Amino acid sequence: MSVTVTKTSGRSAEIIWTPADDPHGYLARAVESDQLAYALEALGNGNESDEDEDQALTAAMHTTALARLLERRAAVQVVRLRDNHGMSWRRIAGVLYDDPEKQSTVRRMYDSGRRHMGI
Repeated sequence: MSVTVTKTSGRSAEIIWTPADDPHGYLARAVESDQLAYALEALGNGNESDEDEDQALTAAMHTTALARLLERRAAVQVVRLRDNHGMSWRRIAGVLYDDPEKQSTVRRMYDSGRRHMGI
C-alpha cells in the first residue's frame, strides 16, 4: 500500500492515497464522514470541556465506528499473516500483544477475520 502520511510542519500532516490503495472506499469514507478526524481528536484527548452533549455523542459514534472497522481489518491481517506467510500463533501474538502466550486471542481474531472474508 502506498498510503503516505507526511508531517508537514509542527503539528500538521498530509495523507495521500490513490484509488488503488482504497478499493473498498474505507479511507475515503473515514475522511468524508469525519470518522478519522474524530478518532484523531480522541487520540489527542479532544476538547471534551468545549463539547455539548450532542457533539460528545457524535464524536463517540464516529470514533467507535472507525475502531470497529479497524478491529475487522486487523483480524483480516491476522488471517493473511497465518495463511499467506505461515506465521505461528505464538509469533503473531508476540508481535501484536507483546505476549506470545496470547495465542488464543490471536486464534479468535483469525476466526473473526475469516468470517469477515467470507471463508
